Amino acid sequence: MSHVPVLAAEVLEGLALQPGMTVLDGTLGLGGHALLILEATAPHGQLIGVERDSRNWAVAKERLTNYGDRVTTIRDSYGNIASHQIPPLDAVLLDLGFSSVHVDQADRGFSFMQEGPLDMRYDQGQELTAEAIVNGWPRDDLNRLFREYGEEHYSGEIAKAITEARKKQRITTTTQLADLILKLAGGRGAIHPATKVFQALRIAVNDEFGELTRGLTELTKLLKPGGRLVVISFHSLEDRIVKNFIKESTELVAVNKKPIIASDEELRQNPRSRSAKLRIASKQEPT
Repeated sequence: MSHVPVLAAEVLEGLALQPGMTVLDGTLGLGGHALLILEATAPHGQLIGVERDSRNWAVAKERLTNYGDRVTTIRDSYGNIASHQIPPLDAVLLDLGFSSVHVDQADRGFSFMQEGPLDMRYDQGQELTAEAIVNGWPRDDLNRLFREYGEEHYSGEIAKAITEARKKQRITTTTQLADLILKLAGGRGAIHPATKVFQALRIAVNDEFGELTRGLTELTKLLKPGGRLVVISFHSLEDRIVKNFIKESTELVAVNKKPIIASDEELRQNPRSRSAKLRIASKQEPT
């Protein structure tokens, strides 16, 4: 499995890393950013990596094994960080959203381009799946979900089509749902018409916005005065949550007023960085 860390140079600069620092990577993924952080904080810096996806966690743990006791990994969501014993932190990184690995694994159900179960769970141990939402939520709730989390203009029509279709046959696969939306849209445009619906379902299944709000609150408490918080988002609503959290916080001050985006060179090398927005905040000294 390969994964190119997004905005790598900008992340390292934003974290303001020094040798010996203790850094928490709340979205460890496959360990791409973590490897860079460990190099920048060598020889004695500590990395705490948090990852809720068991497959990614196992891969990252193996990749980081050469760093020995400099690395602690936690298989959980960063939104649950308050339930773990975490030391004071010099810096925190959150790289939000889902990785290309999730899209590539058809059995995870994240992609409408491949046949797979309507799953979309990062944590395979949780109960709620996309299939449960699609087949169980009332029409009005689906409409609201697609409109608010997917910013889908045709949310009402799609919700109606889903509730009519599921009366005849349970919708259990990614292609079933994608084809239903494609037929409703009358064909494919610049982006697949199911894109926003799949996005909304993924966010709801994994409570991504709730995790973000809880995580930002708890991780800010763990930051030392002067410590840095760096967040990469890939969704306008995520970025708004981060922006407003920093703005309204009595402890954080924004380091960059506008989000940092990928350079033209990175866009050519890593198309995934296209929608990435990076925000940096510093924790103030107590008054």
